[in-house]
Amino acid sequence: MYKSKFENPEIDGLFSAVLALRDMEDCYRFFEDICTVNEIKSMAQRLEVAKMLRNGATFSSIEEKTGASSATISRVNRCLQYGADGYKTILKRLE
Repeated sequence: MYKSKFENPEIDGLFSAVLALRDMEDCYRFFEDICTVNEIKSMAQRLEVAKMLRNGATFSSIEEKTGASSATISRVNRCLQYGADGYKTILKRLE
């Protein structure tokens, strides 16, 4: 079983709330309340970057298509290579 270095009761509560969301409308309502528009857009952008990296896109093409900075692309790439496999798990489930 995976043990996160960030695990604590408050984060457990947040993740329990996310797991309780039932549909896309629930997601929009919850995330609009809990995040800023820029936070939501940043998370969506990182997921798109991860998809593109997994499909073999170059950094420059990702930067051009998504507007992500090279630092963001590098960070996502590091997570894909050496992270907790969260991106890999979700990308596989979304296929």
